[in-house]
Order: sequence, then C-alpha cells, then structure tokens
Amino acid sequence: MPDLPATPARRFATTRWSLVVAAGHRSSPDAEVALEMLCGAYWFPLYAYVRSRGHNAHDARDLTQEFFARLLEKDFLQTADPERGRFRSFLLTVLKRFLSKEHEKDLALKRGGGRKKLSIDFDSGEQRIPIEPATTATPESIFERQWALTLLQRVLTRLENDYRESGRGEVFDKCRVYLTGSAGAPPYAETAESLGMTEGALKVAVHRMRKQYRDKLKEEVAQTVSSEEEVEDEIRSLMTAVARS
Repeated sequence: MPDLPATPARRFATTRWSLVVAAGHRSSPDAEVALEMLCGAYWFPLYAYVRSRGHNAHDARDLTQEFFARLLEKDFLQTADPERGRFRSFLLTVLKRFLSKEHEKDLALKRGGGRKKLSIDFDSGEQRIPIEPATTATPESIFERQWALTLLQRVLTRLENDYRESGRGEVFDKCRVYLTGSAGAPPYAETAESLGMTEGALKVAVHRMRKQYRDKLKEEVAQTVSSEEEVEDEIRSLMTAVARS
C-alpha cells in the first residue's frame, strides 16, 4: 500500500456518516438513507464478528439481520457519540450491546414479521468465513481486519469501474499489481510492451492510478468518520489492522 501524504486543510464535506451524526436526536430522512447505505456496504465485518463469537451460520444471519432491522428502526442515533465519530466504532459498540442483552433468546419469535431487511448476500459472506486464516485473533481484531479489507475492496472496485467505463479496462488489469508495490509485479518494460506503450508512459499511468486510488481511499474513509481530522488517523488504523494479519 503506497504511503498517503497529508492533504492541505480544506472544508470537510458533508458525507454519509457525518450526516448521520449531525442528525443526532432528530429524525432525518437523508440521514436514514445514509445510514442504510453504510450498513449495506459494511455488513460483512459485523457478520464475521458474530460468527467469531461462536454463532453458527444460520443464527449469525438472523442476528445480523435483526441487528440492522433494529438499528434502522429504532433511535439508536442517540448513542452515536460525536467525540468518537467513527462509524465502525459506533456499529461495534451497538452490536455488542445488542448481543449482550441476549436478543437471540427471543429472536425466533421475531423473525420475519414484515420487518425492514437489508439486502444481504449471506451466502457469499459465508464463503469468505472458512478461508480466514486460523489464528487466535479476538473477535474485535477480526472485525477490524474485515472492516479494512471491505473498505479497500470497495475502493478498488470503484477505481476499476472508472477505468472500464472510460474504456481503459485493460490498463487497469495490467497495472493494478503496481498499486501495492508488490515484489511479484512484472517489470515495467514487460507490461508496457503488452499494452503497446513506452515504459515511461506506463510509469506515468501507474503514478496516476496510484493517485486516483489514494483519492478514492480518502473519499471512502471520509464516508465513515465525522470530521476531516479523523480521515488520516482512520487510514493508519485500518492499515495497521491489515498488517497484523
């Protein structure tokens, strides 16, 4: 992962989580939509956390869906502390409270019933669970790692979509290996030849791709924190979570 230089101070835009936090105790349709979109994007780390707490796949699916149903229906925003503005911290705290109150005991009575549900592909999520490396990691560290990996994959997908929509899909396919500075990346000259480019032109293309990736990473992280000051710190925290694995 390339180093991320500090950016000049600028006004922090209203992003999804900052919008939710700003809504506070009052109802806001925009904040509700923003919260639902964030939950839909980052459901897997919470599902992985529930599974790591010893719940089987069937119960974990029900618990995760029930948690999101209650989160979206109840006034849980009252527990969102602006002083701890990270969305992932808020979600994990509320999830722990949800599980500690043993809602699973009466979950069977509340399944279905017309409650609002997120569209979640639990089958794909379950396929990711068995391939997790066998470690003594805590449920919290598993959650943090999966949060980081989910966010990085979202950034990479956004970048890929941009390249394909502009007709540069082959450039993305050939150059994505250089994003992380992988030791296994082929020589620039080899890739340049396969793309019909000069080596110098390829290096410029890679430099631009890295910048676009960094920009999108900051944009994605900004959606999950409530102030500009937290963006760089959150990126460092997530990179640490990945490096620990």
